[in-house]
Amino acid sequence: MSDSPSLQAKAKWLVLGLGNPGDKYASTRHNAGAWALEEISRELSVALRLRPRDEMVTAEADYVGSLVVLCFPQTFMNESGRVLAPLRKKYGSFDGSNIIVIHDELDLDAGVVRVKSGGGLAGHNGLKSIAAHFGSNDFQRIRIGIGHPGDRNKVLNWVLSPPPKEEAELIRLGAKVAKDAALSLIAQGVEKTMGEFNVRQA
Repeated sequence: MSDSPSLQAKAKWLVLGLGNPGDKYASTRHNAGAWALEEISRELSVALRLRPRDEMVTAEADYVGSLVVLCFPQTFMNESGRVLAPLRKKYGSFDGSNIIVIHDELDLDAGVVRVKSGGGLAGHNGLKSIAAHFGSNDFQRIRIGIGHPGDRNKVLNWVLSPPPKEEAELIRLGAKVAKDAALSLIAQGVEKTMGEFNVRQA
């Protein structure tokens, strides 16, 4: 079933926290987006639950009068966009301006957070998959810096490795900032949020 009358009456937001499923990857840099999603679920006092049939971990919350759907795809990063089909089936379509994707970002120092609306995908395979399944790049992104190893040949091992303690603490702090940025996008919109968060750590 698609939208119920109650769902149609409410503004709907989809917040995707990207990463790879399973304990093996839980502490890796690539899972920074999933860390932020956990922060949001705690802030909104909702429990993320596994929906194995739909390959996702999800929760629903009411925030500033909007329905907020939290989702951590369990498809592995490169297939993140596959969750959009079952989400559409349950909730109906989401406007791109109301889709927030939180992800790790090699081009930012560890823990630095930036908000971006639409535009290029910077080679991020999770974003590429979402754009392919959504049919557009026009959705909101929150980028959590994980730093760069300095050599493109080391990138794969870098993103799939746990950072050292001090760096992990910075990225965890970034996940908390990303949580605040996501809630700001929902409550205040993209312009105010970018104005606040994109200068905060400059």
